[in-house]
Amino acid sequence: MKPLALVVWGVVAALLGVSAAIIALSRGEPVNAIWVVVASVCVFALAYRFHSAWLMARVLTLDETRATPAVAFEDGKDFVKTHRWVVFGHHFAAIAGPGPLVGPVLAAQFGYLPGLLWILVGATLGGAVHDSIVLFCSIRRRGKSLGQMVREEVGPFAGAVALVGTVAILVIIIAVLALVVVRALAESPWGLFTILATVPIAMLMGVGLKSGKVHVGLVSAFGVVMLLLSVVAGKWIQGTALEGWLTLEGRPLAWGIMGYGLLASVLPVWLLLAPRDYLSTFMKIGAVALLGVAIIFLAPTLHMPALTRFVDGTGPVFAGKVFPFCFITIACAAVSGFHALISSGTTPKLLAKEKDIRVVGYGAMITEMLVGVMALIAACAMQPGEYFAINMAGTPAEVTAQVTELGFPVSEAQMEKLASDVGEKTMIGRTGGAPTFAVGMARMFSSVLKNPTAMALWYHFAIMFEALFILTTIDAGTRVGRFLVQDLLGGIWRPLGNTRSTAASWAASVLFVAAWGWFLYQGVVDPHGGINSLWPIFGVANQLLAVIALSLGATVLIKMGRARYAWVAWLPLAWLLAVTMSAGWQKIFAADPRLGFLSAARSLAERIDAGAASGAPPGQLAQWRHLLLNQYVNTAVTASFLILVLLILAASARSWWLMLASRQSIPLREEPRMQAAASGE
Repeated sequence: MKPLALVVWGVVAALLGVSAAIIALSRGEPVNAIWVVVASVCVFALAYRFHSAWLMARVLTLDETRATPAVAFEDGKDFVKTHRWVVFGHHFAAIAGPGPLVGPVLAAQFGYLPGLLWILVGATLGGAVHDSIVLFCSIRRRGKSLGQMVREEVGPFAGAVALVGTVAILVIIIAVLALVVVRALAESPWGLFTILATVPIAMLMGVGLKSGKVHVGLVSAFGVVMLLLSVVAGKWIQGTALEGWLTLEGRPLAWGIMGYGLLASVLPVWLLLAPRDYLSTFMKIGAVALLGVAIIFLAPTLHMPALTRFVDGTGPVFAGKVFPFCFITIACAAVSGFHALISSGTTPKLLAKEKDIRVVGYGAMITEMLVGVMALIAACAMQPGEYFAINMAGTPAEVTAQVTELGFPVSEAQMEKLASDVGEKTMIGRTGGAPTFAVGMARMFSSVLKNPTAMALWYHFAIMFEALFILTTIDAGTRVGRFLVQDLLGGIWRPLGNTRSTAASWAASVLFVAAWGWFLYQGVVDPHGGINSLWPIFGVANQLLAVIALSLGATVLIKMGRARYAWVAWLPLAWLLAVTMSAGWQKIFAADPRLGFLSAARSLAERIDAGAASGAPPGQLAQWRHLLLNQYVNTAVTASFLILVLLILAASARSWWLMLASRQSIPLREEPRMQAAASGE
């Protein structure tokens, strides 16, 4: 490095040390959010400049002259050579759904410090490594899915188990993501109008990009302008007939999201999926960058303490101690197994050059890290009483009284004013994390502009861009799920595995949407808010999927003769295994009914028996029976995930032992190398 570069990077490292010390060592005194922003940006810069360069050059050894699947197998439908920034936009939007927004907001009940440390360390040493390795493996294997790669590199049994487990886990993941959208858009005609408007906007962009006659910059400008207009136009429907038609409760919204996921999964990737994701990325990165500027301008104090008393597991938002539940609640902003499905699903079929793995795989992950940090700041800068009232289900009187008893005073009048300020009917019980982040963002933006009356506009802008991103995760995830289901069905009858067959694609999509749609509907009708009970299962399932992906990564590195670098996969794998296994065990067997599924089931069974004996209303008994069934389903699902992942890990460990201790040579299943065409780029 040149002396000037050495000085610059030395200053960046020093800034990181100072800001991290202030954040971590403050006890009782207020901490300014600027220090959190400074620390996060420094981690971002250092990780991308040094860690990603080492990972790509030394560990993966990318080959720029090797043809990628998008080049070698282009078909105009799934394999499409695409500009790297459009691929970055698609990949970032697909992986950065609600996870980096919802997870940090929910985990804020532990205080700002545990979540912040996990985001910064987990994203760089875990998530970015995980995403890059899986994307690299899939590109070298014709864009194959995670389950297919495990079958080829680890063994047929492990592959079959991985494929079944991956499909099952993805079902839960998409159901939870869809539930976040439902909670954000329920009874919100403004937000729903804006989201509906984005569909034709994205399709027009797709047609323009596909034609090749319209410059990508012009298409981008059109999309951004139309999106902003749709946000403003949402306010105009108030008082019109459209307001009544678009004021929907959870059930019809759930059916609508299922229909959208089905259509988006079978349409050509260039028509809706890629342009919508590309547009969404501009909106999300732009909004988060503006939020960072607002934080620096306002210098808000973090009202949530570094650690709250809820680290002991008594938190009102969700039950469970800071370990392991902070580390499964925050997934997508740190380490997320869902990313492995995108990195082995749509993205490897679009990327034109291997060298772009650094920008797309690593870069998108640490960009998402910054999104998670901003969400954490937005939640922790709020008054804790408002934060807890928004994220707890119940009547206004019950919730405000309960939050006040916990030591965070809040009144019904205060929450009514908040709802009026953001243009909503109520903000109590708006569980799911997205409304909390939207309130935090709206308050900061309106404060910067010295216009409190604009808070409603900013709130609905935040809801729009959150829901827009979640929907891009749902459509990309459903498309990946269709690929996985076709892999499974192809083993039963080969024609069903043909991804070029319209009939087979529709059949697989219908089956997959029906599966995640069932869990979505159960979450919608859950009287306790749905998201608070499903999110821990989502976290366990998501991180178990990352264990599978990291096991594959370690296996491939050893087969490639790079066993000395296998630790980059083993290190996050060991941590995630400890976290997920302990969390899964507690979710099943914990004695606290708020935490353990079986103890909750016993409590509900006793309540049903007592209610039947005392003549409780039939509707109440039916609701309790529904919740009882959910507890047993949750138990079976979580236990199945734990067993499946342990089987895959055991099979992977056997192959590691054979290669490292017994010195057996196991062939690497890469596609034959094809030379890329010369490019003037």
